[in-house]
Amino acid sequence: MSISYTITASEPVNQQIYRFLRQDIVTCAIPPGSLLSEKEVSTRFNVSRQPVREAFIKLAEASLVQVLPQRGTFVCKISARRVADGRFIREAVEIAVVRRAANEATPSALALIEHNLQLQKMAAERHDSRGFLLLDDEFHRLIAQSINCELAWETVENIKATMDRVRFLTLSKVSPPENLIQQHEEIYNALVAHNADAAEKAMRQHLQEIIFSITPITEQNSEWFEKTP
Repeated sequence: MSISYTITASEPVNQQIYRFLRQDIVTCAIPPGSLLSEKEVSTRFNVSRQPVREAFIKLAEASLVQVLPQRGTFVCKISARRVADGRFIREAVEIAVVRRAANEATPSALALIEHNLQLQKMAAERHDSRGFLLLDDEFHRLIAQSINCELAWETVENIKATMDRVRFLTLSKVSPPENLIQQHEEIYNALVAHNADAAEKAMRQHLQEIIFSITPITEQNSEWFEKTP
């Protein structure tokens, strides 16, 4: 079930609706295959249909929804191929980022990353999967921020939406938060040591986790995945 969100005046309405719907889709609160109604979403957020329509367009660009003429807008089923492609691109970008961060990250930037790790541990203790997923993303964003290149993270964020659904599904059993926190700590320790090779190795192993988790997740949730030819 989707959770309650509040529209504010802090940013454009269409961007907020996109972010809220993206979160619901990623956490499977809105399951793959579901029909999305412009009218129902506009009623839910108490807005006109125009920002909802614009949010749907952005969701389609992220391959999270598909607009079928005369039928409606449906949440896409998860594509294992798209997950693999997204992981490949993400790894290429984040390896470059983390190597540079190992050389350039300042003590204040590293302190922010360390604080994020503490928050991750607290979220894991509360069994807060949604919160942990957001902190996981923030960890990677902070590394990009440490080299003044948040555009690198924005690029990754735009292509990883399909990956995120698998990431969320793996948190309960296949890749529990405790394992991911340990991997994050290895990345952080390499950054503190200014060891670019160790940072690359730790980041590569971390991002390859999804390669091993997608098969059991597909088997457990076969109705949510595209059928392979």
